[in-house]
Amino acid sequence: MQKITPFLWFDGKAEETTKFYVSVFRNSKALSPTTFQLDGQEFFAFNGGPQFTFTPAISFFVNCETQQEVDDLWEKLSEGGEKGRCGWLKDKYGISWQIIPSVLGKFMHDKDPQKSKRVRQAMLKMDKLEIEGLKKAYAEG
Repeated sequence: MQKITPFLWFDGKAEETTKFYVSVFRNSKALSPTTFQLDGQEFFAFNGGPQFTFTPAISFFVNCETQQEVDDLWEKLSEGGEKGRCGWLKDKYGISWQIIPSVLGKFMHDKDPQKSKRVRQAMLKMDKLEIEGLKKAYAEG
């Protein structure tokens, strides 16, 4: 059992969210109607009522290796929700996600400050992050 498990409070939709998230992420499974694993990370969904809702102050950062993975997660998670800027979205249950290609971290932490600055500027112009656009910004100069 993992030491820290995200506990998600929903207004009567815990079972529905479990099915939804398991359908979105590969390597995932429902452990019970309200407990699930997404790529090995365990989550607990709870039917707590309308008293509390989610805010973007807490989000789930998803490290993606390919553009196809970014595209798939971006479309599936944002359906019925809201697409934001810089790889952020809010799903139909109000949870915020960051769908981020793994190359972004490498580019942003480059020793050349001009490269990381160009990548950051390119990222700030994007909604869904595009690996080719980030690579182009990184290589310029």
